[in-house]
Amino acid sequence: MRLRALAVIVPTIGLALLLAGCPKRPMVPVASAPPPVVPAPTPPPAPAAPTPPVVAAPIAPPTPAPTPPPEYMPNDALKRINFAFDQAVIRPGDAKTLDASAVWLKGNPNQLVLIEGHCDERGTSEYNMALGDRRARAAMNYLVAQGIAADRITLISYGKERPVCRENGEACWAQNRRDEFLTKER
Repeated sequence: MRLRALAVIVPTIGLALLLAGCPKRPMVPVASAPPPVVPAPTPPPAPAAPTPPVVAAPIAPPTPAPTPPPEYMPNDALKRINFAFDQAVIRPGDAKTLDASAVWLKGNPNQLVLIEGHCDERGTSEYNMALGDRRARAAMNYLVAQGIAADRITLISYGKERPVCRENGEACWAQNRRDEFLTKER
């Protein structure tokens, strides 16, 4: 009997739940937004004043492009000097050459001078760069002692990179151990 009673009660409860349904959410009133504000029409813009006619300005002649500063150039008035092997000492004959260069430089104060130090092919590149620098400095110091302003002189060392003679032998190597002098206007 219990089974019969359950067989009648369970479908009845299921039917009751089905008919009752789920509880519904309460209705919440939605606030209504105010109607959009329509901006007042703007008056049309005032007509622009007529533009005066364009008159072509007179064309100025083109200005010449500035000339670049001149590069250092060889100068026949400044002769090269040479050095003994592995030395940066000014020899007496080369001192006379530098004396003549100092006289020319004093008479041409608007000229700047570049002293290039060179070496022969013997020795490492690093050693020869340093030796070329010492040779250029020796010539500069000599010229400064003769009254040439140091700020007119620029030094550069090329070491063994720019030989004037490429043969092997002392006569050729002696030509490569040198200082070259180039000038340009201030």
